[in-house]
Amino acid sequence: MPRPPVPSKTGPSPGAPPRPWAGRFLLLVLAGNMLIDGLEVSVVVVALPSIGADLGLSPWQVQWAMGGFALGFGALLLPGRRLVARFGHRRLYLGALALFVLASVAGGLTDDPLLLLGSRIVKGMCAALTAPTGLAIISTTYEEAPARARALSVYTFCGGIGFTTGLLLAGALAPHDWHWTFVATAPVAAVLLVLAAAAVPRQQPGPAQPIAPTVRRLLGNGALLRPALGAAILNGTYLGLLSLMAHQAWNLLHWSPWQTAAAFLPACLPLAVSALSAGRVVARFGAPWLVVLGAALHLVGLLLYARLDLPRSYTTDLLPTLALVGLGFVPAFAALNAQAGRAVGTADRGTATATYQTAVQAGAVAVPAAVAALLTFGPGDGGPVGDAAHRPALLLLCALAALGLLVALRGLTARRPAVADDR
Repeated sequence: MPRPPVPSKTGPSPGAPPRPWAGRFLLLVLAGNMLIDGLEVSVVVVALPSIGADLGLSPWQVQWAMGGFALGFGALLLPGRRLVARFGHRRLYLGALALFVLASVAGGLTDDPLLLLGSRIVKGMCAALTAPTGLAIISTTYEEAPARARALSVYTFCGGIGFTTGLLLAGALAPHDWHWTFVATAPVAAVLLVLAAAAVPRQQPGPAQPIAPTVRRLLGNGALLRPALGAAILNGTYLGLLSLMAHQAWNLLHWSPWQTAAAFLPACLPLAVSALSAGRVVARFGAPWLVVLGAALHLVGLLLYARLDLPRSYTTDLLPTLALVGLGFVPAFAALNAQAGRAVGTADRGTATATYQTAVQAGAVAVPAAVAALLTFGPGDGGPVGDAAHRPALLLLCALAALGLLVALRGLTARRPAVADDR
Protein backbone atom coordinates (compact mmCIF):
# COMPACT_ATOMS: atom_id res chain seq x y z
CA MET A 1 0.00 0.00 0.00
CA PRO A 2 1.50 3.38 -1.05
CA ARG A 3 2.46 6.00 1.49
CA PRO A 4 3.45 9.24 -0.26
CA PRO A 5 6.70 11.03 0.60
CA VAL A 6 6.17 14.03 2.83
CA PRO A 7 5.41 16.95 0.53
CA SER A 8 6.85 20.38 0.82
CA LYS A 9 4.72 23.17 2.16
CA THR A 10 3.05 24.49 -0.96
CA GLY A 11 0.07 26.57 -1.81
CA PRO A 12 -1.49 29.57 -0.11
CA SER A 13 -1.60 29.67 3.65
CA PRO A 14 -5.11 29.71 5.08
CA GLY A 15 -4.08 32.27 7.68
CA ALA A 16 -3.78 31.74 11.39
CA PRO A 17 -3.14 28.20 12.65
CA PRO A 18 -6.35 26.33 13.53
CA ARG A 19 -7.53 26.14 17.10
CA PRO A 20 -6.50 22.85 18.73
CA TRP A 21 -9.98 21.32 18.57
CA ALA A 22 -10.48 22.44 14.97
CA GLY A 23 -7.11 21.04 13.94
CA ARG A 24 -7.87 17.67 15.55
CA PHE A 25 -11.29 17.60 13.89
CA LEU A 26 -9.73 18.30 10.48
CA LEU A 27 -7.08 15.64 11.01
CA LEU A 28 -9.75 13.12 12.03
CA VAL A 29 -11.59 13.69 8.76
CA LEU A 30 -8.50 13.58 6.54
CA ALA A 31 -7.05 10.53 8.29
CA GLY A 32 -10.40 8.74 8.08
CA ASN A 33 -10.41 9.23 4.34
CA MET A 34 -6.85 7.93 4.11
CA LEU A 35 -7.96 4.84 6.02
CA ILE A 36 -10.66 3.99 3.50
CA ASP A 37 -8.23 4.64 0.63
CA GLY A 38 -5.85 2.08 2.14
CA LEU A 39 -8.75 -0.27 2.73
CA GLU A 40 -9.78 -0.10 -0.92
CA VAL A 41 -6.39 -1.48 -1.98
CA SER A 42 -6.69 -4.67 0.07
CA VAL A 43 -10.42 -5.30 0.42
CA VAL A 44 -10.63 -6.99 -2.97
CA VAL A 45 -7.64 -9.35 -2.62
CA VAL A 46 -9.41 -11.88 -0.40
CA ALA A 47 -12.69 -11.58 -2.29
CA LEU A 48 -11.21 -12.11 -5.79
CA PRO A 49 -11.73 -15.91 -5.98
CA SER A 50 -15.34 -15.75 -4.77
CA ILE A 51 -16.09 -12.91 -7.20
CA GLY A 52 -14.60 -14.92 -10.04
CA ALA A 53 -16.54 -18.05 -9.09
CA ASP A 54 -19.83 -16.17 -8.81
CA LEU A 55 -19.48 -14.22 -12.06
CA GLY A 56 -17.73 -16.98 -14.03
CA LEU A 57 -14.54 -14.93 -14.52
CA SER A 58 -11.01 -16.23 -15.02
CA PRO A 59 -8.16 -15.02 -12.77
CA TRP A 60 -7.12 -12.65 -15.58
CA GLN A 61 -10.59 -11.12 -15.81
CA VAL A 62 -11.36 -10.87 -12.10
CA GLN A 63 -8.01 -9.38 -11.11
CA TRP A 64 -9.05 -6.11 -12.76
CA ALA A 65 -11.45 -5.62 -9.87
CA MET A 66 -8.27 -5.03 -7.86
CA GLY A 67 -6.08 -3.55 -10.59
CA GLY A 68 -8.75 -1.10 -11.70
CA PHE A 69 -8.38 0.90 -8.49
CA ALA A 70 -4.61 1.22 -8.95
CA LEU A 71 -5.13 2.05 -12.63
CA GLY A 72 -7.43 4.95 -11.82
CA PHE A 73 -5.19 6.09 -8.99
CA GLY A 74 -2.03 6.17 -11.10
CA ALA A 75 -3.70 7.71 -14.15
CA LEU A 76 -4.87 10.85 -12.34
CA LEU A 77 -2.00 11.59 -9.95
CA LEU A 78 -0.09 13.94 -12.26
CA PRO A 79 -3.13 15.58 -13.96
CA GLY A 80 -4.68 15.92 -10.50
CA ARG A 81 -2.14 18.59 -9.56
CA ARG A 82 -3.50 20.84 -12.28
CA LEU A 83 -7.06 20.16 -11.16
CA VAL A 84 -6.18 21.15 -7.60
CA ALA A 85 -4.61 24.37 -8.87
CA ARG A 86 -7.67 25.05 -11.01
CA PHE A 87 -10.46 24.31 -8.51
CA GLY A 88 -8.79 24.57 -5.11
CA HIS A 89 -8.25 22.02 -2.34
CA ARG A 90 -11.66 22.20 -0.70
CA ARG A 91 -13.83 22.03 -3.81
CA LEU A 92 -11.87 19.18 -5.35
CA TYR A 93 -11.64 17.21 -2.11
CA LEU A 94 -15.38 17.37 -1.45
CA GLY A 95 -16.27 16.60 -5.07
CA ALA A 96 -13.97 13.58 -5.22
CA LEU A 97 -15.29 12.23 -1.92
CA ALA A 98 -18.90 12.57 -3.13
CA LEU A 99 -18.08 10.73 -6.36
CA PHE A 100 -16.33 8.03 -4.31
CA VAL A 101 -19.59 7.39 -2.42
CA LEU A 102 -21.58 7.04 -5.64
CA ALA A 103 -19.00 4.73 -7.23
CA SER A 104 -18.96 2.53 -4.11
CA VAL A 105 -22.72 2.06 -4.27
CA ALA A 106 -22.69 1.42 -8.02
CA GLY A 107 -19.90 -1.16 -7.76
CA GLY A 108 -21.55 -2.93 -4.85
CA LEU A 109 -24.92 -3.30 -6.54
CA THR A 110 -23.84 -4.64 -9.92
CA ASP A 111 -23.10 -8.06 -11.36
CA ASP A 112 -21.84 -6.57 -14.62
CA PRO A 113 -18.03 -7.05 -14.76
CA LEU A 114 -17.57 -3.93 -16.89
CA LEU A 115 -19.56 -1.74 -14.54
CA LEU A 116 -17.67 -3.23 -11.59
CA LEU A 117 -14.36 -2.41 -13.28
CA GLY A 118 -15.56 1.08 -14.13
CA SER A 119 -16.55 1.77 -10.54
CA ARG A 120 -13.13 0.64 -9.33
CA ILE A 121 -11.34 2.90 -11.80
CA VAL A 122 -13.50 5.85 -10.72
CA LYS A 123 -12.79 5.13 -7.04
CA GLY A 124 -9.08 5.02 -7.78
CA MET A 125 -9.29 8.38 -9.55
CA CYS A 126 -11.10 9.83 -6.55
CA ALA A 127 -8.38 8.52 -4.23
CA ALA A 128 -5.76 10.10 -6.51
CA LEU A 129 -7.40 13.44 -5.76
CA THR A 130 -8.24 13.08 -2.06
CA ALA A 131 -5.00 11.49 -0.79
CA PRO A 132 -2.52 14.10 -2.17
CA THR A 133 -5.01 16.90 -1.49
CA GLY A 134 -5.26 15.75 2.11
CA LEU A 135 -1.49 15.96 2.40
CA ALA A 136 -1.52 19.44 0.88
CA ILE A 137 -4.25 20.60 3.28
CA ILE A 138 -2.23 19.35 6.24
CA SER A 139 0.98 20.98 5.04
CA THR A 140 -0.71 24.36 4.56
CA THR A 141 -2.90 24.22 7.69
CA TYR A 142 -0.22 23.17 10.19
CA GLU A 143 2.45 25.83 9.74
CA GLU A 144 4.68 24.80 12.64
CA ALA A 145 6.99 21.89 11.78
CA PRO A 146 6.36 19.74 14.91
CA ALA A 147 2.57 19.96 14.57
CA ARG A 148 2.78 19.25 10.85
CA ALA A 149 5.03 16.22 11.43
CA ARG A 150 2.63 14.79 14.01
CA ALA A 151 -0.34 15.29 11.70
CA LEU A 152 1.46 13.62 8.78
CA SER A 153 2.41 10.66 10.99
CA VAL A 154 -1.21 10.10 11.97
CA TYR A 155 -2.29 10.52 8.35
CA THR A 156 0.12 7.89 7.00
CA PHE A 157 -0.55 5.59 9.97
CA CYS A 158 -4.23 5.46 9.02
CA GLY A 159 -3.25 4.44 5.50
CA GLY A 160 -1.25 1.56 6.97
CA ILE A 161 -4.00 0.27 9.24
CA GLY A 162 -6.50 0.72 6.41
CA PHE A 163 -4.74 -1.99 4.40
CA THR A 164 -5.02 -4.47 7.27
CA THR A 165 -8.60 -3.42 7.97
CA GLY A 166 -9.50 -4.11 4.34
CA LEU A 167 -8.37 -7.72 4.61
CA LEU A 168 -10.40 -8.27 7.78
CA LEU A 169 -13.45 -6.54 6.32
CA ALA A 170 -13.34 -8.70 3.20
CA GLY A 171 -12.90 -11.81 5.32
CA ALA A 172 -16.00 -10.92 7.32
CA LEU A 173 -18.24 -9.83 4.44
CA ALA A 174 -17.24 -11.97 1.44
CA PRO A 175 -18.56 -15.28 2.89
CA HIS A 176 -22.04 -13.73 3.06
CA ASP A 177 -22.00 -11.72 -0.18
CA TRP A 178 -18.93 -10.29 -1.91
CA HIS A 179 -20.97 -7.27 -3.03
CA TRP A 180 -20.73 -5.92 0.50
CA THR A 181 -16.96 -5.61 0.21
CA PHE A 182 -17.47 -2.87 -2.37
CA VAL A 183 -20.41 -1.03 -0.86
CA ALA A 184 -19.24 -1.13 2.79
CA THR A 185 -17.11 2.01 2.45
CA ALA A 186 -19.98 4.10 1.05
CA PRO A 187 -21.66 5.00 4.38
CA VAL A 188 -18.28 5.76 5.99
CA ALA A 189 -17.28 7.99 3.08
CA ALA A 190 -20.69 9.70 3.21
CA VAL A 191 -20.18 10.57 6.89
CA LEU A 192 -16.68 11.84 6.13
CA LEU A 193 -18.12 13.98 3.33
CA VAL A 194 -20.51 15.72 5.74
CA LEU A 195 -17.73 16.25 8.27
CA ALA A 196 -15.29 17.45 5.61
CA ALA A 197 -17.76 20.09 4.47
CA ALA A 198 -17.43 21.63 7.93
CA ALA A 199 -13.75 20.93 8.55
CA VAL A 200 -11.80 21.53 5.33
CA PRO A 201 -10.70 25.19 5.12
CA ARG A 202 -11.48 27.36 2.15
CA GLN A 203 -8.54 28.28 -0.07
CA GLN A 204 -8.15 30.33 -3.20
CA PRO A 205 -7.18 28.36 -6.32
CA GLY A 206 -3.75 29.15 -7.61
CA PRO A 207 -2.39 29.35 -11.16
CA ALA A 208 -1.99 25.98 -12.88
CA GLN A 209 1.71 25.34 -13.47
CA PRO A 210 2.85 23.29 -16.49
CA ILE A 211 3.77 19.79 -15.35
CA ALA A 212 5.18 18.15 -18.49
CA PRO A 213 8.53 20.04 -18.54
CA THR A 214 9.12 19.19 -14.87
CA VAL A 215 8.29 15.52 -15.43
CA ARG A 216 10.69 15.33 -18.38
CA ARG A 217 13.43 16.80 -16.23
CA LEU A 218 12.68 14.41 -13.36
CA LEU A 219 12.88 11.38 -15.67
CA GLY A 220 16.61 12.06 -15.95
CA ASN A 221 17.05 12.11 -12.16
CA GLY A 222 18.49 8.74 -11.13
CA ALA A 223 18.07 9.57 -7.43
CA LEU A 224 14.31 9.64 -8.03
CA LEU A 225 14.04 6.88 -10.64
CA ARG A 226 15.80 4.27 -8.48
CA PRO A 227 13.33 4.47 -5.55
CA ALA A 228 10.44 4.77 -8.02
CA LEU A 229 11.46 1.54 -9.77
CA GLY A 230 12.20 -0.17 -6.46
CA ALA A 231 8.82 0.80 -5.01
CA ALA A 232 6.99 -0.27 -8.17
CA ILE A 233 8.62 -3.71 -7.98
CA LEU A 234 8.09 -4.05 -4.23
CA ASN A 235 4.43 -3.02 -4.32
CA GLY A 236 3.67 -5.05 -7.44
CA THR A 237 5.28 -8.29 -6.24
CA TYR A 238 3.66 -7.90 -2.82
CA LEU A 239 0.17 -7.61 -4.28
CA GLY A 240 0.91 -10.21 -6.94
CA LEU A 241 1.91 -12.74 -4.27
CA LEU A 242 -1.20 -12.06 -2.17
CA SER A 243 -3.50 -12.47 -5.17
CA LEU A 244 -1.76 -15.72 -6.18
CA MET A 245 -2.05 -17.08 -2.63
CA ALA A 246 -5.71 -16.06 -2.47
CA HIS A 247 -6.50 -18.13 -5.56
CA GLN A 248 -4.55 -21.09 -4.19
CA ALA A 249 -6.26 -20.84 -0.80
CA TRP A 250 -9.65 -20.95 -2.55
CA ASN A 251 -8.93 -23.64 -5.14
CA LEU A 252 -6.41 -25.91 -3.41
CA LEU A 253 -6.85 -25.47 0.33
CA HIS A 254 -10.58 -24.71 0.11
CA TRP A 255 -10.36 -21.93 2.66
CA SER A 256 -13.15 -19.46 3.30
CA PRO A 257 -12.42 -15.76 2.70
CA TRP A 258 -12.21 -15.28 6.46
CA GLN A 259 -9.52 -17.97 6.79
CA THR A 260 -7.56 -16.38 3.95
CA ALA A 261 -7.80 -12.93 5.53
CA ALA A 262 -6.56 -14.22 8.88
CA ALA A 263 -3.74 -16.12 7.15
CA PHE A 264 -2.55 -12.93 5.42
CA LEU A 265 -2.21 -10.91 8.64
CA PRO A 266 1.53 -11.64 9.10
CA ALA A 267 2.15 -9.90 5.77
CA CYS A 268 0.05 -6.85 6.71
CA LEU A 269 0.29 -6.23 10.45
CA PRO A 270 3.96 -5.09 10.36
CA LEU A 271 2.91 -2.22 8.08
CA ALA A 272 0.26 -0.98 10.51
CA VAL A 273 2.34 -1.51 13.65
CA SER A 274 5.43 0.27 12.34
CA ALA A 275 3.79 3.17 10.52
CA LEU A 276 4.29 5.74 13.30
CA SER A 277 7.95 4.81 13.88
CA ALA A 278 9.02 4.36 10.24
CA GLY A 279 10.51 7.83 9.96
CA ARG A 280 12.67 7.37 13.07
CA VAL A 281 13.88 3.98 11.84
CA VAL A 282 14.92 5.48 8.48
CA ALA A 283 16.73 8.31 10.26
CA ARG A 284 18.52 5.87 12.56
CA PHE A 285 19.76 3.31 10.02
CA GLY A 286 19.77 5.19 6.72
CA ALA A 287 17.49 4.66 3.75
CA PRO A 288 19.87 2.79 1.37
CA TRP A 289 20.63 -0.05 3.80
CA LEU A 290 16.96 -0.43 4.77
CA VAL A 291 15.99 -0.71 1.11
CA VAL A 292 18.56 -3.48 0.63
CA LEU A 293 17.39 -5.29 3.78
CA GLY A 294 13.74 -5.12 2.75
CA ALA A 295 14.42 -6.21 -0.82
CA ALA A 296 16.53 -9.14 0.40
CA LEU A 297 13.86 -10.36 2.85
CA HIS A 298 11.25 -10.00 0.12
CA LEU A 299 13.29 -12.12 -2.30
CA VAL A 300 14.08 -14.81 0.30
CA GLY A 301 10.39 -15.10 1.17
CA LEU A 302 9.45 -15.60 -2.48
CA LEU A 303 12.21 -18.14 -3.06
CA LEU A 304 11.03 -20.16 -0.07
CA TYR A 305 7.56 -20.30 -1.58
CA ALA A 306 8.84 -21.08 -5.07
CA ARG A 307 10.62 -24.21 -3.79
CA LEU A 308 7.26 -25.87 -3.05
CA ASP A 309 5.45 -28.10 -5.50
CA LEU A 310 2.12 -27.11 -3.96
CA PRO A 311 1.22 -25.34 -0.70
CA ARG A 312 -0.33 -27.76 1.75
CA SER A 313 0.41 -26.50 5.25
CA TYR A 314 -0.09 -22.94 6.43
CA THR A 315 2.51 -23.16 9.19
CA THR A 316 5.35 -24.60 7.11
CA ASP A 317 4.47 -23.44 3.59
CA LEU A 318 2.67 -20.08 3.68
CA LEU A 319 3.53 -18.50 7.04
CA PRO A 320 7.33 -18.19 6.54
CA THR A 321 6.86 -16.45 3.19
CA LEU A 322 4.12 -14.13 4.44
CA ALA A 323 6.18 -13.17 7.50
CA LEU A 324 9.36 -12.48 5.52
CA VAL A 325 7.53 -10.52 2.83
CA GLY A 326 5.68 -8.46 5.45
CA LEU A 327 8.86 -7.75 7.42
CA GLY A 328 10.71 -6.86 4.23
CA PHE A 329 8.01 -4.57 2.91
CA VAL A 330 8.00 -2.29 5.95
CA PRO A 331 11.60 -0.97 6.04
CA ALA A 332 12.02 -0.97 2.27
CA PHE A 333 8.86 0.96 1.45
CA ALA A 334 9.38 3.57 4.17
CA ALA A 335 12.98 4.08 3.06
CA LEU A 336 12.02 4.28 -0.62
CA ASN A 337 9.47 6.97 0.23
CA ALA A 338 12.16 8.89 2.08
CA GLN A 339 14.63 8.59 -0.79
CA ALA A 340 12.09 9.80 -3.34
CA GLY A 341 11.12 12.75 -1.14
CA ARG A 342 14.76 13.85 -0.82
CA ALA A 343 15.78 13.33 -4.42
CA VAL A 344 14.71 16.76 -5.63
CA GLY A 345 14.58 20.33 -4.47
CA THR A 346 11.59 21.98 -2.85
CA ALA A 347 10.26 23.49 -6.07
CA ASP A 348 9.94 20.11 -7.79
CA ARG A 349 8.89 18.02 -4.79
CA GLY A 350 5.15 18.03 -5.49
CA THR A 351 5.56 16.79 -9.05
CA ALA A 352 8.26 14.34 -7.95
CA THR A 353 5.88 12.89 -5.36
CA ALA A 354 3.17 12.43 -7.99
CA THR A 355 5.66 10.87 -10.43
CA TYR A 356 6.90 8.45 -7.76
CA GLN A 357 3.38 7.47 -6.75
CA THR A 358 2.44 6.92 -10.41
CA ALA A 359 5.28 4.39 -10.63
CA VAL A 360 4.07 2.69 -7.43
CA GLN A 361 0.56 2.32 -8.85
CA ALA A 362 1.93 1.13 -12.19
CA GLY A 363 3.56 -1.75 -10.31
CA ALA A 364 0.26 -2.50 -8.59
CA VAL A 365 -1.41 -2.76 -12.00
CA ALA A 366 1.23 -4.52 -14.09
CA VAL A 367 2.56 -7.26 -11.80
CA PRO A 368 -0.77 -8.70 -10.51
CA ALA A 369 -2.06 -8.54 -14.09
CA ALA A 370 0.95 -10.53 -15.31
CA VAL A 371 0.46 -13.09 -12.51
CA ALA A 372 -3.22 -13.46 -13.41
CA ALA A 373 -2.38 -13.81 -17.10
CA LEU A 374 0.05 -16.64 -16.34
CA LEU A 375 -2.53 -18.36 -14.14
CA THR A 376 -5.13 -18.11 -16.90
CA PHE A 377 -3.16 -18.62 -20.12
CA GLY A 378 -0.03 -20.40 -18.89
CA PRO A 379 0.60 -24.15 -18.55
CA GLY A 380 -2.29 -26.23 -17.24
CA ASP A 381 -5.73 -27.33 -18.29
CA GLY A 382 -7.61 -24.25 -17.16
CA GLY A 383 -8.74 -25.95 -13.94
CA PRO A 384 -7.80 -25.06 -10.37
CA VAL A 385 -4.65 -23.06 -9.79
CA GLY A 386 -2.21 -25.94 -9.37
CA ASP A 387 1.53 -26.46 -9.77
CA ALA A 388 1.69 -26.14 -13.56
CA ALA A 389 -0.21 -22.85 -13.41
CA HIS A 390 1.44 -21.20 -10.43
CA ARG A 391 5.07 -22.09 -11.19
CA PRO A 392 5.56 -19.52 -14.01
CA ALA A 393 3.83 -16.84 -11.90
CA LEU A 394 6.11 -17.52 -8.93
CA LEU A 395 9.21 -17.48 -11.13
CA LEU A 396 8.14 -14.10 -12.49
CA LEU A 397 7.72 -12.73 -8.95
CA CYS A 398 11.14 -14.08 -7.94
CA ALA A 399 12.80 -12.54 -11.01
CA LEU A 400 11.23 -9.16 -10.30
CA ALA A 401 12.23 -9.34 -6.63
CA ALA A 402 15.81 -10.12 -7.69
CA LEU A 403 15.74 -7.07 -9.95
CA GLY A 404 14.48 -5.01 -7.02
CA LEU A 405 17.42 -6.19 -4.90
CA LEU A 406 19.87 -5.25 -7.68
CA VAL A 407 18.33 -1.77 -7.85
CA ALA A 408 18.64 -1.49 -4.07
CA LEU A 409 22.32 -2.53 -4.15
CA ARG A 410 22.97 0.03 -6.87
CA GLY A 411 21.58 2.66 -4.52
CA LEU A 412 24.36 1.91 -2.01
CA THR A 413 27.05 3.08 -4.44
CA ALA A 414 25.12 5.76 -6.30
CA ARG A 415 26.10 9.38 -5.81
CA ARG A 416 23.85 10.98 -3.23
CA PRO A 417 21.61 13.86 -4.39
CA ALA A 418 22.91 17.29 -3.50
CA VAL A 419 19.53 18.44 -2.19
CA ALA A 420 19.45 16.24 0.90
CA ASP A 421 21.19 13.59 2.91
CA ASP A 422 19.83 10.04 2.97
CA ARG A 423 19.72 9.90 6.72
